[in-house]
Amino acid sequence: MCMIRLRDMQKTDIIDYVKWFTSDTDWCNNRDTPWDKIESTESDELNSWTDFYHYINGLDDNEFRSKFEIDCDGKHIGWVSCYYDLEYMENPNHILAIGIEIPVKEARGHGYGTKALNLYIDYLKERGNNILFIQTWSGNYPMVKVIEKLGFKEYYRKEKYRKVKNKYYDAITYSLEM
Repeated sequence: MCMIRLRDMQKTDIIDYVKWFTSDTDWCNNRDTPWDKIESTESDELNSWTDFYHYINGLDDNEFRSKFEIDCDGKHIGWVSCYYDLEYMENPNHILAIGIEIPVKEARGHGYGTKALNLYIDYLKERGNNILFIQTWSGNYPMVKVIEKLGFKEYYRKEKYRKVKNKYYDAITYSLEM
């Protein structure tokens, strides 16, 4: 088991993002959002992530972070983030939704995502958030397991909203009251 920590983006992470969004896209195609195909170029990703790197490194230490990198014993394995814009339901109270991606296949299934989400939940709680959303689809069984392990409860379900490999799945929003 490696030591999981959340950190700001480092310049070397840009190479990982270019790879994850151009050539090593299995993480997205088979688990997270298989209905969205990633279509990008190395140049576009390099420019976009370089800009984001400069933005993050321009923040003061005490400024809010909507995204952190997940570090596993010095290896960049993914990220956690938060957002307000929920795709299939209204969010009039502007409750933050959190997300996680672990593109490194060898890092999945070891509890690293659960640990990273716990760290991020603690970060958001310290900043005054007392309720959070997290969204997934009913066919993403590993994510549903993590969500329930963290204590999230089903909040909203949109039936047969996602079509993956000619089968329909529900879109599910979970909430966590802290």
